[in-house]
Amino acid sequence: MASAALPTLRDGELVLRGIRVRDARALERVLVENRAWLRRWEATYPGGGFAIDVKSSIRNLLSHARSGHGLPFVLEVDGELVGQLNVSSISYGSLSSATIGYWVAQSAAGRGLTPAAVALATDYCFRTLRLHRMEICIRPENAPSLRVVEKLGFRYEGLRRRYIHIDGDWRDHFAFGLVAEEVPRGVLQRWRDGRVPPGAAEIHPADRVAALHPLQLDVR
Repeated sequence: MASAALPTLRDGELVLRGIRVRDARALERVLVENRAWLRRWEATYPGGGFAIDVKSSIRNLLSHARSGHGLPFVLEVDGELVGQLNVSSISYGSLSSATIGYWVAQSAAGRGLTPAAVALATDYCFRTLRLHRMEICIRPENAPSLRVVEKLGFRYEGLRRRYIHIDGDWRDHFAFGLVAEEVPRGVLQRWRDGRVPPGAAEIHPADRVAALHPLQLDVR
């Protein structure tokens, strides 16, 4: 998929569009301004000692888009960049699935932009790409992101131990999923209509307890 083919999706004031290399300066500014807000949730390198190059990161995302394995978006409101959403690990055939990751600037939080963006991207993947399953994995401590999957009715599927390297270490994540048959009229429409099944994203109490305690490692 060429970068020019990335869709532009809209809901009210929110515009979800494909990222561009020329977004690098604006994106870097938002990331720097929101460093304290975002750092705890940022993916890091296990070996450490690497600086993030925004322009190189964008080029890498666009490379994945051209190969058909990713959809890198930015979130805009009134022409201002306020976040990112990436659909990654796109697989077709018998799996037909993908994963969603996202962040928004602190100034844009609490306005319903993130669930709208996730819903737009999920609906596009189900309806246009004909994918079957979407997954979102969230750190147990990330309450705002947990509210997003709760609002949209992503189902809780389990605890993944030491799953992604975040903020300098391997972190546990809660996994949530949704399949196309659950939302025949779309994720966004179901949310707007107030038809999200209550309790779909409810986390099993045992997993909540387990996430409070580090996985015991064999260091012999």
